Amino acid sequence: MVRSKNNHIESFELSAGDLINGKYQIISKLGGGWEGEVYRIREKGTQIERAAKFFFPQRNKSNRNSTRYARKLHKLRNCPVLIQYHTREEVIFEGPTPVICLISDYVEGELLSEFLNRQPGKRISIFQGVTLLHALAVGIETVHKHGEYHGDLHAENVIVRRYGLGFDLKLLDLFHWEDTHKANMQEDLVDMIKLFHQAIGGKKHYRNQPDEVKWICCGLRRNLIIERFRSVRRLREYLETMQWD
Repeated sequence: MVRSKNNHIESFELSAGDLINGKYQIISKLGGGWEGEVYRIREKGTQIERAAKFFFPQRNKSNRNSTRYARKLHKLRNCPVLIQYHTREEVIFEGPTPVICLISDYVEGELLSEFLNRQPGKRISIFQGVTLLHALAVGIETVHKHGEYHGDLHAENVIVRRYGLGFDLKLLDLFHWEDTHKANMQEDLVDMIKLFHQAIGGKKHYRNQPDEVKWICCGLRRNLIIERFRSVRRLREYLETMQWD
């Protein structure tokens, strides 16, 4: 375990084979961020693979963030685009403060960032980009219908499970901001269009994109995007009826 000078945990450094609470065995690290780290684990009794998110105690005071995260996932358990939450564990590492760990589904797939890096020129075609944006809109719309939002949409938080005629996606790391839900829903809308812009080549290729693409992207001007589409539902409806010259 790595600690900073102020004794905050900076990394758990769990290794393959480590046992958690006598029930879960570490397989590999999946990623990390501001709140904590996520590991691929195996449930000993069933051999079922899961994912475990370990929260840094200094970023989870009074278990506030982990509790919000678990409750939000439970509230949104019928949204197919989200990973399903299972249970909460308290883990004792070094020191008296337990580390909170949330157990959820482990989803096979590839991060969108990695998927894009594998493509020729590290970008996808306009048609593929529109298909990706539509899949995101359909998924996020179900979240918004429950009165919630994602709050942290970017290429490291989107898993591509399958790709063919369409994208099968799962979203990671819901976030809780203190702003109103309406403002956060609008940010989801803006972030989705930023992902579309990134996926089809970003700033480098934007100048040569057709007018239909530029009309969707609005030059990534937040206020114009919100004024034009208002909601993720309206964006989804537009994509399903848009005309190409």
